[in-house]
Amino acid sequence: MVPTSSMPRIVTADAVTSAGALTTRIEWPAWRTIVPALINGTTRLRELRRADASSLLSMLAPTEVSRFIAPPPTTLQGFEEFIHWTHRKRIAGQYVCLGIVPAGFDAAIGIFQLQLAALPIPEWGFAMGSPFWGTGLFVEAAEAVVDFAFRGVGVVERGARAVIENERGNGALRKLGAVCAGIVPAGHVKDGQVLDQFYWILSADAPIRRRVIWEARDLHE
Repeated sequence: MVPTSSMPRIVTADAVTSAGALTTRIEWPAWRTIVPALINGTTRLRELRRADASSLLSMLAPTEVSRFIAPPPTTLQGFEEFIHWTHRKRIAGQYVCLGIVPAGFDAAIGIFQLQLAALPIPEWGFAMGSPFWGTGLFVEAAEAVVDFAFRGVGVVERGARAVIENERGNGALRKLGAVCAGIVPAGHVKDGQVLDQFYWILSADAPIRRRVIWEARDLHE
């Protein structure tokens, strides 16, 4: 949690602005056509496949995972449709979604999302199955996504929202070097409950970050 003494200012969606969401320095300009597999340590991230639907349903549907995020699909067909939707949005240049695949696994157990459309600052979000919390997997995966977003897609800075009560999510963003820029009042509504969110910003100008391996094709295809 952010100490009360250093509580950030209140912001609204209109107040979230940037000097420029993207830069022309893009090292993977073909990302709308093909997203590389990202490898950091023992963790691999790749674009979602239909075969990931069953694993994602079991990992992301439980309440302990879904309580602070936008409601995930609740059926196998729902996740299959979601995966197809992510591909369409990537082709349109609006969105990138990568599945988190730990060593020894073939299916994704979580996701990272990068929203690029109609936002002053591209925003990212993440969700991961609770059996993998506290294993170090999140940090490896997040480092890989940060590297690709800044170098590959050309993002200048990224925003992220986390419900104030979500101590795990806020702690993870802080660990990555994100700065809490403010509070979004009533930013999350679920099951009739209205919750405020912290708004975090991660900048490409921050200290040098880990550079990870990019593979043009996923070797497990």
